[in-house]
Amino acid sequence: MSIVPFYSKFFSRLIGRHWLARSGLVLLLVVALVPSAAASDERYPPRVQVFVANSGSNSVTVYDTRFGQVVATVPVGPGPVGVGAAPGTDRVFVTNEKADTVSVINARTYEVVATVPVGKHPFGVAATPTHAYVTNFGSDSVTVFNVANNKPVREIPVGRFPHTPAVSPDGKLVFVTNNGGQNVTVIDTDDNKPIGTIPVGLYPAGVAFSPDGERAYVANTGSNTVTVIDVDRGKPVETTDVGRAPIGVSVTPGGRVHVANALVDTVSVLGPSGDPAGPQVPVGDQPEGVAAAPDNSFVFVTNAKGNSMSVIDAVTAAVLGTVPVGNEPEGIAVTS
Repeated sequence: MSIVPFYSKFFSRLIGRHWLARSGLVLLLVVALVPSAAASDERYPPRVQVFVANSGSNSVTVYDTRFGQVVATVPVGPGPVGVGAAPGTDRVFVTNEKADTVSVINARTYEVVATVPVGKHPFGVAATPTHAYVTNFGSDSVTVFNVANNKPVREIPVGRFPHTPAVSPDGKLVFVTNNGGQNVTVIDTDDNKPIGTIPVGLYPAGVAFSPDGERAYVANTGSNTVTVIDVDRGKPVETTDVGRAPIGVSVTPGGRVHVANALVDTVSVLGPSGDPAGPQVPVGDQPEGVAAAPDNSFVFVTNAKGNSMSVIDAVTAAVLGTVPVGNEPEGIAVTS
């Protein structure tokens, strides 16, 4: 067995996790959902909800930031890993890695309203207002399905062990990290076809765009680095050292990049250029997922071995609290 599949498939075992690839975490997506009546009333704070995939509990924890508490636990399929949502809708998508399916959750009622068949070992999911993109780690492909009727419409071949998808802010591109290929596949959402690849570091995992869409940031789990990509040029322009085993990546509306370092229990904070913006932030045991609130208030981090979620101030990087969730939380998405 070559070193790439060995690392990708058994990295988690080396750090005390179960068997299938955990060398990174799915894209941690921030989207806007249809506002509720309360959210549109100035007497109420914005409704910001956090959805956490608990791979060890076969469930999704829903945390409401207005109340500062968990408001629901939603049963899903076996081995939930990634979470994403379609902008402008009330749908949240959860990849069930052990069932080769995606659960579709109504973000208002907290009910599973559909189950979508996809490829082998689905890992990450991201969405435009019309389509969801699911990385199939075991199929070297991305399944595309229509979010209106939950019907698969295309399977796109990508690189080896596709890990995390991210949709650009304008919805025109999807970046897919190929964990076994040291590159990112670029997909054009107009025709849902790959249009190029971009070289990055070893075992790329999480990926996220800057708010203006000019930069993308890729966590290289095997290199302990983050690659900064110039999106228009389709080329890497900077490589920054972070902590050991970086996995999840998220960017705040203010442009600060947060990277979860799984083997040192910290989050690295970078500026828009990719340069360090301060010391690493200590969080819980084995941080993997990161997601930023749409109002630049908080950053949320899943701690896979701690069965918890850390809440970080998006401006000061101070840890404000820890929220208990399910077992082995990984993927995370913030909606409003």
